[in-house]
Amino acid sequence: MGNENGVVGYGLGKASEVTSAIAKGVEDAKKNLVKIPVLKGTIPHKQEARYSGSQVMIRPAAPGTGVIAGGAMRAVLESVGVKNVLAKSKGSSNPHNLVKATVAALLELRDAYSVAQVRGISMDKVFNG
Repeated sequence: MGNENGVVGYGLGKASEVTSAIAKGVEDAKKNLVKIPVLKGTIPHKQEARYSGSQVMIRPAAPGTGVIAGGAMRAVLESVGVKNVLAKSKGSSNPHNLVKATVAALLELRDAYSVAQVRGISMDKVFNG
């Protein structure tokens, strides 16, 4: 689940009925919400991540490209609010592992403001050296 404005979370719910399983999954996802940097409808930089047998690569794209991703990755990227991105999954296509690998890749993203803050320098110095 996500708010399409840079916040996303995932959860797993098990039950004998589909509606109660979905409710449990949503409840679990609300406990695991994280903030993702989204700049002008795309991500700040290229990132790769791995979870178990699934490996994912996400790359920023130009405006008008759309979300080029499949299945579980598309759902995660759209719920974050990313409008233009290129994504590829390698290895296992298990949806649970793909979601976890995609969220892991998104968590490793850093925008220029946070990099400047960590380094203790101005934004101008981040870009111009």
